Amino acid sequence: MNKLYLWGIIIIAVMLGATYLSVGGSKGGLNGDIVNILAVTGAVSLVTITVFVVVKYVRQMQVDSASGELADENWDGIGEYKNELPTGWAVMFLLLMVWGMWYFTIGYPVNAYSQIGEYNEDVAVHNSKFEAKHKNITGDKLVEMGESVFLAECKVCHGINADGINGAAANLNKRIDEKSVKHVIEHGSNNKLLGMEMPMPDRNGLFNASTGALITDAEIATVSKYVANGMKGDGAEIFAGTCVSCHGEGGIGMDSVAPNIAKFSPALVSTVLTNGKKGVIGIMPKFDRLNDKQKEAVGAYITSLSK
Repeated sequence: MNKLYLWGIIIIAVMLGATYLSVGGSKGGLNGDIVNILAVTGAVSLVTITVFVVVKYVRQMQVDSASGELADENWDGIGEYKNELPTGWAVMFLLLMVWGMWYFTIGYPVNAYSQIGEYNEDVAVHNSKFEAKHKNITGDKLVEMGESVFLAECKVCHGINADGINGAAANLNKRIDEKSVKHVIEHGSNNKLLGMEMPMPDRNGLFNASTGALITDAEIATVSKYVANGMKGDGAEIFAGTCVSCHGEGGIGMDSVAPNIAKFSPALVSTVLTNGKKGVIGIMPKFDRLNDKQKEAVGAYITSLSK
């Protein structure tokens, strides 16, 4: 046997032995796990193909001489022969394509173990246990839970004291500020994200019933200050003529029509956590990683801040 081929066989045996010992000797071994089986199969294929291809072409370089027609192009005097693609290369390329399609459709990860899938399943089980354990929690206990979740998830933007960190996020110690009210009046709002059926129109759709005309800049400024001040001060007449038909007396809102703009409610906060919110400061993302009870608890905590 040619020494080159002999050394190729020895290298294959050593590398495959090392691969098997590495995987099979690890904790759990192969254990019927398709991931480990595929890893060993891939290693066997790669090592075998690599070694024999190298051996073949090293051997060919030893005994063969270049022949054939040169291509017209050359690079610094170095030309290229118009040789056909080696059959072995073409066959291996097609086989790898077929294997790749099998791997991504039938093999792994579509039809096999997934670490992400296992994590999602564990989270679902944990959330079910959590909600079953705490489903009846109310009152001060619910507020305490909400504070813990807030400090873990919300303080990065809203601050430890929920004061918004100097305008970086909304100040949750009060329901709404003047700047936010003015922005919503001028640009409208997608109230569907707040659990309402109807969107709020922008200023071009807001009429003051008292004057029979579109709301003016001066009226927007006055009513924004009135709402932000807890429905106190000048602006009651403008609010009554423009806003009360949807937001109700005192701004407490109407189910499926308009949100409560006078004070927070656990349901409103939970809806914002579920859907996210776009306002004058920017976009608040939705918090899918919180379960329903945690959202309710955060809502109870934030509601307690503005009492």
